[in-house]
Amino acid sequence: MCGIVGLYLKDPALEPRLGALFEPMLVSMADRGPDSAGFAVYGDEVGDGMLKFTLQNADPALDWDALVAGLTRDLDAAIDWFRNASAVVLKTRAAEADVRNWLADNAPDTRLMSVGRSIEILKGVGHPKLVADRFSLAQMHGSHIIGHTRMATESGVSMEGSHPFTTGEDLCLVHNGSLSNHNRLRLTLERAGIRFQTDNDSEVAAAYLSERMSRGETLTEALEAAIDDLDGFFTFTIGTRDGFAVLRDPIACKPAVLAETDAFVAMASEYRALAKLPGIAHARVWEPEPGRVYVWEHSTRASMQETGT
Repeated sequence: MCGIVGLYLKDPALEPRLGALFEPMLVSMADRGPDSAGFAVYGDEVGDGMLKFTLQNADPALDWDALVAGLTRDLDAAIDWFRNASAVVLKTRAAEADVRNWLADNAPDTRLMSVGRSIEILKGVGHPKLVADRFSLAQMHGSHIIGHTRMATESGVSMEGSHPFTTGEDLCLVHNGSLSNHNRLRLTLERAGIRFQTDNDSEVAAAYLSERMSRGETLTEALEAAIDDLDGFFTFTIGTRDGFAVLRDPIACKPAVLAETDAFVAMASEYRALAKLPGIAHARVWEPEPGRVYVWEHSTRASMQETGT
């Protein structure tokens, strides 16, 4: 079944409250997805030439100091970092490929969760409230955030199988539904150089978008193409460094609701996830139409781009 939620702030004054506003949204969807949860927060952006890497490891006794020291020594790159429960966030000028290769050779049990200038992805097994508390979600700052509560249907319960999924810098996706042509698309994307970490169909959807955007398409253009190329049932919420998007398949079997005020845009599988947001009583609330792309980006923070049939 699964639950998806997203919050995009149009009013920068709310950014210190992003996590506090979002946590009740995520937790309210626990009965749609009680076995694991995750979220991607955008904020704390690094400067030009820098990248931010989020790593996770299931071993609570892992010596992160030693791991970061090894990375610093072998890559000859300064690394600023901090720990958050079972995760660390690294900020460095090291190249993504070098970090990936070092982890594969020296710390294969440590998962690279996200790469970009803004994004941090944190996820884990357990009730969504436990996951939120583990990573101090309520204390987080930022401009936008998307999240997912999972009820596993086609694969086992694991951190790796939890959403969000990412396959490109600062891009991630959460998904309610299932894709029927993901195996064929996976083969096509692998030939294009995409590397997958799971057999989850949602990772294929994320890879599809990042591959098209790597060829110069906008987020809107990539999502418009997805309407024709992705078979199955889906409601997607997508995050990028610049914005936030929602798309339902042309049949719209999976639920979704949007709410917008002058201060924010919020999305959820059910309205009750939005009920505690400030000013929600005066928000424009609607069900996104089938096969229509909804995008909000920093360059148009006060308005929505809307395309589709």
